[in-house]
Amino acid sequence: MTGVICYIGIGSNLGNSLQKCKDAINSLSRIQEIQLTRISSFYETEPVGNEEQNWFINAVVEIKTTLVARDLLHLLHDIEKSLGRIRKEIGGPRIIDLDLLLYDQEIIKEADLIIPHPGIHKRRFVLEPLSEIASYFIHPVFGISIRGLKDRLEDNKIVKLIK
Repeated sequence: MTGVICYIGIGSNLGNSLQKCKDAINSLSRIQEIQLTRISSFYETEPVGNEEQNWFINAVVEIKTTLVARDLLHLLHDIEKSLGRIRKEIGGPRIIDLDLLLYDQEIIKEADLIIPHPGIHKRRFVLEPLSEIASYFIHPVFGISIRGLKDRLEDNKIVKLIK
């Protein structure tokens, strides 16, 4: 498949979170315009922002896709909805969350679509799994590798590898 390389963050902290993350990956794998190329390990992560909620399960997948960024974002929202996601509060508990982190080296700043995802460089729960599968990928805004961003990270939240 020809296409662009993208990275999608996956997270859940309601219900069977690990299974919901696996279900999301399975849903992605069934899309004709998407080829899964790498899947990180799963991590148990301390919540950020609203700390009065369950810990999360997080992972990152690398895909190759022929979809444009906006269509990919809509597809991710459709998968979330199919898995039971109801958007209530920003930073609150969620049954599944699929974030379009990076879309090749593109920089997009629109009202409802910002790529790279604006919080990547501040969040250990994203950088740990992303660094596992794409440590040398250069962040298109900062010009620093994902590993370099992780090494400079000030976030001290707990991120534990699930074995």
